[in-house]
Amino acid sequence: MKTIKIIYWTTTIIFFLFDGVMPAFTSHTKMAVDAIRHLGYPDYFRVMLTVFKVTGALVLIIPQLKGRFKEWAYAGFGISLIGAAVSNWAMDGFGSNVIMAVVVFAVLATSYITYHKLNTVN
Repeated sequence: MKTIKIIYWTTTIIFFLFDGVMPAFTSHTKMAVDAIRHLGYPDYFRVMLTVFKVTGALVLIIPQLKGRFKEWAYAGFGISLIGAAVSNWAMDGFGSNVIMAVVVFAVLATSYITYHKLNTVN
């Protein structure tokens, strides 16, 4: 049980930092704006995605928020990462951006699986 808890918190914190904190500080940069435009999305999508990512990351990291809150956050992030992989693949072919989205998705999936393992025991 201790190992599962360590894996859960490690993957959740990594994901929180990568897909919650980092977008909060970098979504307004020229590189982020250009990346969203390159994929063909309007600028308001970047702002909306950042708000949803920060909110969802907070839901995942706050232990008091449980059940459907976390389920919807996991689902939203999963859809977002699948969309990122597909969008990048469609525009630039299979490359590092697609691999990165898949790796981050694997971290999210590990967090999700261990979250449910912890909740079935408690």
